[in-house]
Amino acid sequence: MSLQPGEKIGIILDTETTGLDYRRHEIIELGMVMFTYGAEGIRDVVGVFDELREPGEPIAPDITRITGITDDMVAGQSIDPAAVADFVAPADLVIAHNARFDRPFCETFASGFDLKAWACSNQEVDWRAFGFEGSKLGYLVGQCGLFHNGHRAIDDCHALLEVLAFQHEANGCAFPHLVASAAKRRCRIWAQHSPFDLKDALKARGYRWNDGSDGRPKSWWTEIDEEGFDNECHFLREEIYRQDIDPHLEWLTGVERYRA
Repeated sequence: MSLQPGEKIGIILDTETTGLDYRRHEIIELGMVMFTYGAEGIRDVVGVFDELREPGEPIAPDITRITGITDDMVAGQSIDPAAVADFVAPADLVIAHNARFDRPFCETFASGFDLKAWACSNQEVDWRAFGFEGSKLGYLVGQCGLFHNGHRAIDDCHALLEVLAFQHEANGCAFPHLVASAAKRRCRIWAQHSPFDLKDALKARGYRWNDGSDGRPKSWWTEIDEEGFDNECHFLREEIYRQDIDPHLEWLTGVERYRA
């Protein structure tokens, strides 16, 4: 593929799966749209990957209701992990609308995803600043005046591409903001051994609980951008621990973010 100076390759990705746990459940559909982009935004679609896969057990009725994918549709179908790895190899950035969900499934299925920078178009774009009422893909598509067949992977990919390129009257399009966010470091702060009676204060500030079953600290945690780091440490010292402490930190680039 011949690229213009400064041009890069992005992939918008979506999975449909047999459940929510990448350790137990399986991909039944993988959709990817490859496109070129530059400083001015999205340019051209240059590749599409759209495949179904038969899982090791029947698809649950609830999954069929959500995705529209039936056992008959996936019977005898497979996705070649090597073909997936080849498709993803040239990408500079992988975008998903729920990267925290999609990335672990993709990394479990095929090689190469762990080496890519990821961005989450749900978490990393302030959609309200662009005039949207929410961040769910269906809302975004509708408010752009578009219609799509929701919850089929490749249709969601094409829809998200259109939404990211949509020109809002006041603020332009969201795509450059997402690229800029993906290029920044973020910090995951673990409020280990925080007082139990202050858990509601942590929760109200956006901290989430991790039970320790995944090998990470059993602790409340949050993830913030680099600009908010000093302010967050001040909050912990003044409002939670009420002493000078150094919380456990993980600095993350786009390559590390959204991993399982």
